[in-house]
Amino acid sequence: MSAADFSLREEVHALYSSHHGWLYGWLRRKLGCPHHAADVAHDTFERVLAARDALCGVEQPRAWLTTTATRLIIDEARRERLRQAYLAELSLPGQASEGYPSPEQTLVALQALEQLSAVLEAVSPKARAAFVRHYLDGEAVATVAAELGVSTRMVGKYLAQVLVCCAQRAVLP
Repeated sequence: MSAADFSLREEVHALYSSHHGWLYGWLRRKLGCPHHAADVAHDTFERVLAARDALCGVEQPRAWLTTTATRLIIDEARRERLRQAYLAELSLPGQASEGYPSPEQTLVALQALEQLSAVLEAVSPKARAAFVRHYLDGEAVATVAAELGVSTRMVGKYLAQVLVCCAQRAVLP
């Protein structure tokens, strides 16, 4: 360790020893919470260590420490306001507008989609295509039959096959 590093270390130690108790007390009175005051005092001395060059020649360390601590409190208040605004924005769509599903409704819908996906994986490709095109894409049975190259009666059988499979796999309360 060089002489300059040793000198700086001694100066930081002296600053901490002389002023930490005072800064903590000042912050505790200002913030009203001993735990929060301890956190801000710690962060203040961390900032002091990060700005080592600024330590040299400080004539009024308490003024410097209070300014640093005040800036940390302001930064924290800004972050908290931003966090609260973000949380308020997140809660708006569900509360402000009708038609948005609740988390429970979303979960039920996702579970139903997973069950439908399992059913569609279990049936033949043509039955799957008929079901998706008719029920999800809204195509007429005749159009689906023409696209699949089968009769409308066969499309009806495919649709019935998928619906029976859905009924068999449904979890009833």
